Amino acid sequence: MNRTATSILLHTALVLAAGLTLVPLVWMVTASFMPPGEASTFPPRLLPSDWTVDHYTALLTRLSMTRYLFNSLLLATAVTLLSLLFNAMAGYAFAKFRFRRREGLFKVLLGALVIPAQVAMLPLFLLLKYMGVVNTYFGVILPGMASIFGIFLIRQYALSIPDSLLEAARIDGATEFGIFWKVVLPLMKPILGTLAIFTFMAVWNDFMWPLIVLTDDALYTLPVALANLLGEHDQDIELMMAGAVMTVLPVLILFFALQRYYIEGIMIGSVKG
Repeated sequence: MNRTATSILLHTALVLAAGLTLVPLVWMVTASFMPPGEASTFPPRLLPSDWTVDHYTALLTRLSMTRYLFNSLLLATAVTLLSLLFNAMAGYAFAKFRFRRREGLFKVLLGALVIPAQVAMLPLFLLLKYMGVVNTYFGVILPGMASIFGIFLIRQYALSIPDSLLEAARIDGATEFGIFWKVVLPLMKPILGTLAIFTFMAVWNDFMWPLIVLTDDALYTLPVALANLLGEHDQDIELMMAGAVMTVLPVLILFFALQRYYIEGIMIGSVKG
């Protein structure tokens, strides 16, 4: 088999695989516009017989999903911004500063990556309860302000920044914070974009931690509110699909907005590896 035929077969297989992956997503979107009960028919319909936006209207008005959407957006944005700042500072410090037991401390942090997050939930909840921040947004935000994975990711990228560039900035009279803010951060845009997508997606889709920390219905995030909605409207598939679209859409918008930095960060990481 020549190279052209192999290339055609490979691309055909990739297109088919991509199509199979997109079919459930396309059906999710189209089902959210179907009249009540039509998504439950067999064989399932791919397109609605009569397009309607009643399910979105019900979510945003009668079921108050606008409030939960705002809650999720607020928490995901706050955690992402704070996480980028603290992870960038810590990763840069581990990469470029020389301090006592630096390597040992970093190895301890890496070792903590193997501990499942669920194991730490109970002691973390008790700590937050002792601090008096349970059932507050601060209690949700605090554990996500820095992560071992984020520090590791930033550190590995910061190692590639030339020391000569930092020394030149110091000779010109720049402070350490000025070097970090004006020199280092602009150079780390690709990896920061990648980390921003990972962090936003993790917080936006997080169900367990907001469910544990928040007890007031008005503070619920979108995944927690949709889970409660599922218990009340388990037969209304079209309404559930509309809620799923509302959950996925902000993440897609963020990905397309930052995809240039995301791809650049992934490519740089693969070249270094």
